[in-house]
Amino acid sequence: MPIDVSAALAAEPRRAEIGWHHKDVQLYHLGLGAGTPATDPDELRYTLESRLQVLPSFATVAGAGTAAFGGMGAPGIDVDLAAVLHGGQTVRVHRPIPVTGRAVQTSKVAAVYDKAKAAVIVLRTEASDDDGPLWTNDAQIFVRGEGGFGGERGPSDRLTAPERAPDRTVERPIREDQALLYRLSGDWNPLHADPAFAKLAGFDRPILHGLCTYGMTLKAVTDTLLDGDVSRITAYRTRFAGVVFPGETLRVRMWAEEGRVQVTVTAAERDDAPVLADTLVEHA
Repeated sequence: MPIDVSAALAAEPRRAEIGWHHKDVQLYHLGLGAGTPATDPDELRYTLESRLQVLPSFATVAGAGTAAFGGMGAPGIDVDLAAVLHGGQTVRVHRPIPVTGRAVQTSKVAAVYDKAKAAVIVLRTEASDDDGPLWTNDAQIFVRGEGGFGGERGPSDRLTAPERAPDRTVERPIREDQALLYRLSGDWNPLHADPAFAKLAGFDRPILHGLCTYGMTLKAVTDTLLDGDVSRITAYRTRFAGVVFPGETLRVRMWAEEGRVQVTVTAAERDDAPVLADTLVEHA
């Protein structure tokens, strides 16, 4: 069997030293659409080094984008990458991410679940610096055709939208060049840039990175309901429910609750086709 669950779970974590500078943070934020209007004081928190704060979703690209799939080369994991889908992402920050820093990042397989027709591999990366833990990333990776091995099905993280109108709804346009800019933060998959490659994958044009939508959504929630203060965010999770294309518009619906914001994200031009689901921002 391509996935040896026992070997994957028993493998020693992979260790890497990573670093980032304010330019990496600024580039990441620009890739999410920050900086419009360019002189808006609220946007300068994401673009100007003298005022810079770091969105927690930056943890997914710190170290040149290695966080999401850092454990795919673990012993026991031998799968066809063409059958792999990024199903969901969770980031938990233990304190605000510094604008410039160095850290030791470890990657391991935290769990393997049996979904009958697919396996779900949970890849966990944890980063710490001299002051202690910084963040924990969990990427949920679906591997089609690898289920049915008799393992645990795993927890259900599905959220039901509250039975009331959203407290806030905002729209965020995706620039035509946004995927080209976002990929400079470390995800070089040609699916997001090369029309010919996108057609081979079944799309009529390149799609936006799921983790770009993930970051755009967190910024929208932060700016709309958290007074633009990224230090209030403690955790953020989502399930990737569909694709969105550069040039389209994200419609972000938010329900504010005590200590958390529940979110749904759809593609406005395609009859609110789902993009992100089961999305939750936890905050202080």
